[in-house]
Amino acid sequence: MDLVEKINFLKAKHQAVILAHNYTAPEIQDIADFVGDSLELSRKAAACHAPVIVFCGVRFMAETAKILSPDSIVILPNPHSGCPMADMADLQAVRKYKQEHPDTVFVAYVNTTAATKTAVDICCTSGNAEEVICSIPADKKILFLPDGNLGSNLVDKLGRKMELWPGFCPTHNRILPEAIRKARAGHPDAVVLVHPECLPAVVAEADHALSTGGMLKFVRESEQTQFIIGTETGILHRMKQENPAKLFYPLAPEPLCPNMKKITLEDLLFSLEDLSNRIELAPEVIVAARKPIERMLELGK
Repeated sequence: MDLVEKINFLKAKHQAVILAHNYTAPEIQDIADFVGDSLELSRKAAACHAPVIVFCGVRFMAETAKILSPDSIVILPNPHSGCPMADMADLQAVRKYKQEHPDTVFVAYVNTTAATKTAVDICCTSGNAEEVICSIPADKKILFLPDGNLGSNLVDKLGRKMELWPGFCPTHNRILPEAIRKARAGHPDAVVLVHPECLPAVVAEADHALSTGGMLKFVRESEQTQFIIGTETGILHRMKQENPAKLFYPLAPEPLCPNMKKITLEDLLFSLEDLSNRIELAPEVIVAARKPIERMLELGK
């Protein structure tokens, strides 16, 4: 029995569902039951009702799955797969800001820890951030955390003033405008898609700034045949699978998230053997952190 066969055997034995983010390694995406972006995975975690959820992504995503499916065993196959951006919004710092600004609405990008989610009003993803911001009354002050780039791009697009937390995604922050210009020079007929976690100067150089789910949808529906992709290169695997007749060009240097690539098939197998590397959250954290996530999900109903 090879590695994949062993994983599928144990998955069936435990009635497990494997969820994987678009940025994970190709072999992880191929074995997953569902591959998606943060919003899609949040909805799937809330609806799947599986006794075991194996989350292939980074820790805040697995925490979100546990918050939405508290009765399930939720596994993060590699416990060291974290998110630097999520760690940039410390719970105590957020609480301190809230004490000093009690009338401010706290909008938290889903890329935050479960602990920090307990102190915010509503969550969002890059796929629904505009909808979330527009749902807040115009007379309300907003703090957007932790991604200052995404927040700045929302301010530019929506014209809604917000205070921005000084966080960022290290992978997207390394993408520079000159990388877009160089890629365009090499592929002048290609459409440039970037993630809104990129610097505003990078978004200004692109044709569209979209979430990973938004990018995949755009590429599927577009009549264009060439695309320059300005986000973590894990997404290229799915893009090529879904659009074999189209061409995709990553930026140079290629944007790679080391944390998204930490989970391996071996990690998946070892975790399924004894259901180890479980996400454990205190009941009171689950209850408090669930509220801003549910407020986000209710907007899409």
